[in-house]
Amino acid sequence: MSSTVFAVVVPAYNEAESIGGTLDALAGQTDTGFRLFVVDNGSTDGTAEVVHRFAQRAPFPVEVLTELERGAGTAADTGFRFAIAAGAMLLARTDADCRPAPNWVATARAYLIGGAALVCGRSVPRRDEQPSWTERHVFPAAVRLAALYGRFRRAHRAPAFRAPFVLVHGHNLAFTADLYLACGGTPREPLEAGSEDVTLLNRARRHTDRIVRAEDLIVESSLRRLRAWGARRTLLWYWDRRWRPDSSAEVHVR
Repeated sequence: MSSTVFAVVVPAYNEAESIGGTLDALAGQTDTGFRLFVVDNGSTDGTAEVVHRFAQRAPFPVEVLTELERGAGTAADTGFRFAIAAGAMLLARTDADCRPAPNWVATARAYLIGGAALVCGRSVPRRDEQPSWTERHVFPAAVRLAALYGRFRRAHRAPAFRAPFVLVHGHNLAFTADLYLACGGTPREPLEAGSEDVTLLNRARRHTDRIVRAEDLIVESSLRRLRAWGARRTLLWYWDRRWRPDSSAEVHVR
């Protein structure tokens, strides 16, 4: 199964300044046997041009797709379904402001080949953003505590669920094409409408018990939302969007 077609999907909206680092991190993978699909979600800043230039030197095939309906989940879903139609059987997602660890693809592939149907990886702060001690330790601990609470929420303990609730990050997921199609995939909705990663997880939990929380599947994520909104608002945002900015434009912190 090591030759099974593997695809990485990266949704992107106005990430011309950041996506270069994401692409370099993917080019530096120990396992470059995958196809990359970047889904431009209506960017106006030249994001697609950055990816096209990268494609000329990339160690793997790169395709740029366009999805004008706004939403990270919507763009990701477009990418996943396009990749599956192109033959991908194993898929992973990261985001355009993230930096996957060098063994990210290799680790995701190993879990999926080993029998996992959905792999939920660990998120750590981007080192190039020079995180403070609080940003490296306190905020991640609060996120983990919130996820622990989520495991015991009534909505997450329905008898139909076949696997426990786990901490999930939309920018660090891997799964099989079979599961994605069977469960309905990522919801197509604006970013402010809900947590598309949690919805995907709960959809998957109704179809399989082969869901893994993988602490060794690591992606460095940006601190820009936390720094722009503060810890309280950011936590409330991730907690079922209990706080939202006044306008949809403010959702996309750049």
